[in-house]
Order: sequence, then C-alpha cells, then structure tokens
Amino acid sequence: MAEDLEKLKKTAKEYSNNLANLGKELSEIQFNYKVIENATEQYWQKRVNEFKKYSEKGTEYYTQAHALMNLVNKEQSGLFLLNISKFRQIGLKLITNMEEVKQNPSSIKSNDKQQSKWSKELREKLIETSNACLHHEMDMNKFFREFYEKHLKNMLEEDETKK
Repeated sequence: MAEDLEKLKKTAKEYSNNLANLGKELSEIQFNYKVIENATEQYWQKRVNEFKKYSEKGTEYYTQAHALMNLVNKEQSGLFLLNISKFRQIGLKLITNMEEVKQNPSSIKSNDKQQSKWSKELREKLIETSNACLHHEMDMNKFFREFYEKHLKNMLEEDETKK
C-alpha cells in the first residue's frame, strides 16, 4: 500500500512539473481575448494564427491538468474533461468568427454609421464568443486551482518536505 502511495506521489509530481512547464509556455504566447477594431485582413489572419497556437497549447495544458486530477479523483477529472471539450468548442467558434471578420475586416468598426445589420451582428457575435471563451477559461482555472488546493497541494508539498 505504501508503495502504491509513493508511486502515486511520484507520478503526481511528474505531472505537476509538466503542467508547470506547459503553463510557462502558455503564458509566453500571451493571447489577449480583447476584440480590437482593426480593419485589415493581415491583422485578423495574425489573430487567427495566434489563437490557434494559444488554443492548442491551452488544450495541452488542460489535458495535463486533467491527467493530474485523474490520479486522485476520477469524478472531478471527468467533469474537467467536459470543460476541456467545451473550451475547444468555443475556441473553434471563435476561430470561425475571426475568419468571418478576416473576410470582411471593415465589419468590425463600431463607429461606422453606415454599418449593416449583418456587420453589427458579426461584431457582436465575435465579442460574445471571445468573452465566452475567456470566462470559460477563467472558470476552468478556478476549478483546477480549487481542486489542487483541496486534493493535491498537501500531497505534493508533503513529498517535497521529505527530501
């Protein structure tokens, strides 16, 4: 039994270190969800590429967090896995919206008095999806932090104090 616990702690420590490294990589990407009124196709192509890179690394990060959670609580990790799936869904929707804006970059300008109903709806849809993605990610981070504090922190710190 003690051998199983030591194996669990060792695996948890390894996963935790991987998670920390992924977190550093994710923070270096520095994607900002704020919608900026830029009317160039190049800008929007860059945004799409940046978000794809961010989303890919974010999914990798959250998948590692799921693996760490799964070591100690299968039910909670299952819920977190559903959140990862939702993050990907919202992210794909955001990419689609940014691609639409890229095709019609002038549609993003809110101060255009001649703006069509379609342009206004596209802009609102982009802002709404961007906010949904941001808030979902914030909720996922909160969920994981609380889980970590409750289920993992003591186990990982206890292992560190023994060394």
